[in-house]
Amino acid sequence: MADFDKTNRENHLLLDTHVPVPDPPSSYHLATTPDLADTPCSSLQQDHPLLRIPLELLRKNFRSAHFELEKDKKNVVETLKETATRAVNNEPPPTEDVLKSLDAIIARMRGVKRKLAASADEEQRLYRHETARVRHLAEIYAMHTTDDVKYEVWSRTRLDRMLVDYMLRQGYGDSAQSLARERGIEDLVDVKTFEQMAQIRDSLRNGSVTEALAWCTAGDTKKELRKMDSNLEFMLRYQQYIELVRPYTPAKLSEAIKHAQRFLHPYRETHAAEVRQACGLLAVPPHRAASYPAYAALYAPQRWEALAELFVATHNRLLSLPSIPLLHLALTSGLSALKTPACHSAEGAHRQSAEGRANVASLASVCPVCSRELNDLARSVPYAHHTTSHVEHDLVLLPNGRAYGRERLDDYARKAGLLDGQVKDLRTGEVFSEERLKKVYIT
Repeated sequence: MADFDKTNRENHLLLDTHVPVPDPPSSYHLATTPDLADTPCSSLQQDHPLLRIPLELLRKNFRSAHFELEKDKKNVVETLKETATRAVNNEPPPTEDVLKSLDAIIARMRGVKRKLAASADEEQRLYRHETARVRHLAEIYAMHTTDDVKYEVWSRTRLDRMLVDYMLRQGYGDSAQSLARERGIEDLVDVKTFEQMAQIRDSLRNGSVTEALAWCTAGDTKKELRKMDSNLEFMLRYQQYIELVRPYTPAKLSEAIKHAQRFLHPYRETHAAEVRQACGLLAVPPHRAASYPAYAALYAPQRWEALAELFVATHNRLLSLPSIPLLHLALTSGLSALKTPACHSAEGAHRQSAEGRANVASLASVCPVCSRELNDLARSVPYAHHTTSHVEHDLVLLPNGRAYGRERLDDYARKAGLLDGQVKDLRTGEVFSEERLKKVYIT
């Protein structure tokens, strides 16, 4: 037992340190090469969760194993102490009782061994994932620019990781596993973690708090949630109380009162409003709740979806997972560099007119921010900030709503052999007279 405690202390010290990243080779120029260093997609900040998740899971796995060990050790020590005390006091227990106690101790220790073996297997799996991820990120150290062939392969692997992460968050677990298996990136994605989260989330949506409560109270998760000031466990107990009141039978109401005394009353100071409302719910049966909006909301089925969202947010926060998919993080970086005030203002100003809708559709075909697929995602990102303008200084507006530089139009007209005083749209090929052009002033 002492050797095991020593090993655990060493493992705990190991988990408190960062996984070392290999030193970059002498030819490493990532920080000094503008081509690669200034590319948003090359920012390793977006890959922070890639390394953080296995570390958080290692900590959680170690704490859970330590918690189970201490609990079983305490039980064994108390049993041995009780037997020894009775023997010292000249009250030796019957041989049968001693044998039963020893059998119980042996059975418990065998259970501990099985738990520790499972914990060790999980630890090895997480170490393998962490090693593969460090190796994956270290590959970029040998690349000088984005023109490097290896960078294209590395970026493709990174995109596959983001796609798997997105599909897991959206509930497409089978597709995510197939993609990870096909690309050989099982160690670079957290399929198991998201599957467990999805299972609990779906159980909440189906009206069951059993699995979510088991997750909250497993190991020392309860202590970690308390440190985070999370109200997840309280809200789950609160929903349990509501479901006990819902049938509104004497037996269930009595059970609900006992449940409130045990699980809700301890939160009377931190959740005073909810506890008072729980007491009032006893006087409002479901068929009369429509007259009392505050209590009708407690009986509403939408509470299950809110609980599922609360669980997902708490789970992500506990494991230091970003609240949005990594794919969205990468996309918003690029969208912010392209977004201008015209991207969304044009849609609002011309939504009602046919010409306006046509202009919006035309923009959507060439502008990612205005596209139907990315428009909503880009709505919350900031506008691009350019200190140097790349817009042509001699812009003119054609009758079809397109703007080009006058010098470029004249040059194109000469090459196309147009008559004097005519210009041609570079995209559509339409020909207009110079009198119909309007000067564009950028403000």
